[in-house]
Amino acid sequence: MDLQLYNTLTRGKEPFRPLDASNVRMYVCGPTVYDFAHIGNARPVIVFDVLFRLLRHLYGPEHVTYVRNITDVDDKINARAAERGITIRELTEETYRDFKRDVAALGCLPPTVEPRATEHIEEMKALIERLVASGHAYVAEEHVLFSVPSMPDYGRLSRRPLDEMIAGARVDVAPYKRDAMDFVLWKPSKQEARSAAGATETQSHNVPGWPSPCGIATPGRPGWHIECSAMSWKHLGESFDIHGGGIDLVFPHHENEIAQSRCAFHSGLMAQVWMHNGFLQVEGEKMAKSAGNFVTIRELLADWPGEVLRLNMLKTHYRQPIDWTLRGLEESQKALDGWYEIVGDLALQDEDDLDAEIVGALADDLNTPRVVTRLHALATEARSLEQIDARRTLKRSAGLLGLLTRTRDQFLDTDPRRFVVDAAKVEHLIDARRSARNAKNFAEADRIRDEIAAMGVVLKDSRDPQTGEQKTTWEIAR
Repeated sequence: MDLQLYNTLTRGKEPFRPLDASNVRMYVCGPTVYDFAHIGNARPVIVFDVLFRLLRHLYGPEHVTYVRNITDVDDKINARAAERGITIRELTEETYRDFKRDVAALGCLPPTVEPRATEHIEEMKALIERLVASGHAYVAEEHVLFSVPSMPDYGRLSRRPLDEMIAGARVDVAPYKRDAMDFVLWKPSKQEARSAAGATETQSHNVPGWPSPCGIATPGRPGWHIECSAMSWKHLGESFDIHGGGIDLVFPHHENEIAQSRCAFHSGLMAQVWMHNGFLQVEGEKMAKSAGNFVTIRELLADWPGEVLRLNMLKTHYRQPIDWTLRGLEESQKALDGWYEIVGDLALQDEDDLDAEIVGALADDLNTPRVVTRLHALATEARSLEQIDARRTLKRSAGLLGLLTRTRDQFLDTDPRRFVVDAAKVEHLIDARRSARNAKNFAEADRIRDEIAAMGVVLKDSRDPQTGEQKTTWEIAR
């Protein structure tokens, strides 16, 4: 099947042709670990997990390498560690553990490699020294800066006019810069600690530093962009297949990654395909703490199963903006309740088929809205036919999206809002109600129904269209 992906670099959808089909390589920018990840951070994690699953299906699990980095050296980390009075390592370890738990609850597979920035300082320094040696970077006042004019086609990814790039990069005015667009590859740690407004001795200790490259005597630390260039080089090579992240990273982060990597290796290519997911807003507004609508994954998981959050994210195409709403979550919960009622505790077999329409939709630039529509159709078919093969196709196909990976009972156990129900007692009361109705004791039947409702259970009465036999099923109310 021909996989088509939208490439931000070319502004078009293209057939995907890996550099090496025996090792398809993907890099995605991961979290900066200083606080709980918010729901906007979850979007690229979920989107590229779906792509990871699809690539594994198309090329084989052993032929796909997925790298998602951890940024554990950053100004925000330094400030938060100082604010809490703990070491940077304590903060980053705690936050990293929280992130892993949260994304696992969202049904995301672990990446093949999850490198930490602080474990790749030597690779960063090696890249920086290459860039200085080739004239693409220079040393100035204990900083190392990339010379943007040295790269004639800088800006090809974002395609912004120069004045917009200057504004978008939030360019720091510094007398040692040769050009306003030049950006930092390495900076001194001591100088930054001394010059920070109101810096205390504790805060200065929280600024990390390593021996600097290029003969600089002052200990320093890397700039943001060089980290991803170094980690992708280390684990995927000088060139690789796919680089992903949020649309907010196109400029300056990804633009600067391309500049560093291509100039360091004298190459026309860093990644073949650049993929970016759209922005997320909450109830029609940009998410911000000042607006009171800033919500973390952890907070949402206290109210909703992770699989509901995942489905809710995938109902919108990854390149489009998404409006995160309570109504959307409720609809996603209802859909999953229905699908799990169909598949129950069904165990899949190795020979079970994937639905061709679903595979085709995913191969069309991850068209997850089309997949969700098809899953609804498969669910209707499986419910009406009541055939084991239809149920298996639904479950197997949903699994390619990271959905219906549990049994119904396991899914219910992940819902923090559900009542704890004694299933045996419910079944006993349903039998008693049936007996009362058969005896035409409708007052007793209604009393039993009210008792069941008080347990947080909703009854559904139906009649088999072929036998005419009355059936009663039940589900936990929300």
